[in-house]
Amino acid sequence: MSIDSVLQAVTIGSAVLMIIAVLLQQRGASLGAGFGGSSELYTTRRGLDKNLFEVTIFLAITFVLSILIGLVLPNLT
Repeated sequence: MSIDSVLQAVTIGSAVLMIIAVLLQQRGASLGAGFGGSSELYTTRRGLDKNLFEVTIFLAITFVLSILIGLVLPNLT
């Protein structure tokens, strides 16, 4: 298994998991929120919402780093 195939698997895996994590988040999920008509108060994140937010950030960083490494790696050989 080459490093290129591992990077591709990491990129695809983190992309799919990041899409799922973003879709699971519920903040501003009402239709009125899209037009600025949300009457919700934004408070601090707690519990599962906070963990899901942190996992989403980790997956986004993993996704970007795997793409950057994939771009730089062929130039090193």
